[in-house]
Amino acid sequence: MNTDSKKTYDVAVVGAGVFGAWTACQLRRGGSRVILIDAYGSGNSRSSSGDESRIIRMGYGADEIYTRSAARSLQLWKSLFAEAKEELFQPTGVLWLAHANDPYSVSSRETLTRLNIPHEALTVDELRRLYPQIGLDDISWGMLEPESGVLMARRAVQAVVSAAIRKGGDVLIDAVKPPDSQEQIDSLTTQQGRRISAQVYAFACGPWLPKMFPDLLSDRIRPTRQEVFYFGAPPGDSQFKPQAMPAWIDFNDEAYGILDIDGRNVKVAIDRHGEHFDPDTGNRIATNEGLAEARRCLARRLPLLKDAPVIESRVCQYENTCNGDFLIDRHPD
Repeated sequence: MNTDSKKTYDVAVVGAGVFGAWTACQLRRGGSRVILIDAYGSGNSRSSSGDESRIIRMGYGADEIYTRSAARSLQLWKSLFAEAKEELFQPTGVLWLAHANDPYSVSSRETLTRLNIPHEALTVDELRRLYPQIGLDDISWGMLEPESGVLMARRAVQAVVSAAIRKGGDVLIDAVKPPDSQEQIDSLTTQQGRRISAQVYAFACGPWLPKMFPDLLSDRIRPTRQEVFYFGAPPGDSQFKPQAMPAWIDFNDEAYGILDIDGRNVKVAIDRHGEHFDPDTGNRIATNEGLAEARRCLARRLPLLKDAPVIESRVCQYENTCNGDFLIDRHPD
């Protein structure tokens, strides 16, 4: 949408991914005059919040702060979807496949127990009986989070932006140029020549942050390339639908899978940091090497699909800080 270049906002939020969208929405709910700016639009294919689905789970090892954040997040998502009359959360449950030496799963279970978050430990025999379609090579036990599940990511982020607009927020699709001065920002300038003025500027632009503030963040945030594959189940086969099995995580083998939701087919990915990646210009065609590794994972964890056709593939990105924790702070200058 076009904006009045003379209009002054309380807050300008740069980046309409999940963090920027929620920031703008919550500020607008609190009465702030807000503009949300994104170079490609919310839920776009270049964003880290894009793609069709994301697991939302409570297990984060011993990091209680993230478990509490995830639990609060799920409450907020559900409230938003109820308000929008759009169901974009699938309560599939999330199953952790734990190995014999698996301290992360053990500490996750301890944290969930301490915070009274529903979960259930399952033996291998129970897993085999409940989910015969899941391969259990090298698995010693499992932990089910029955109230966790899958968000329809792209549409969910767009729903947050729509909520911000309904409440009177402005949204602009344009690319913000890096600030000329990082000591005092009087206004933002976009590639299309717009000038945006606000009392506060919030930069929630994920993998673009090192480009926005290279001197400060180029060594602290590293965007990496991740490949995701969707495999097609046989026609009429309901074993990989939400009613038949949960989303699953094999933290030790750095892999996860999301069942066939909304006709998107079975999603499998290796959850390992890839090579350095440019979110604007990076090649988003999946590699043969990535597919081969995904097929090895498929043969191991969903053996009935080991020869399944690839229906779709995606390349997205992570943006990781140097210590793996979120970086939420004021610019030091």
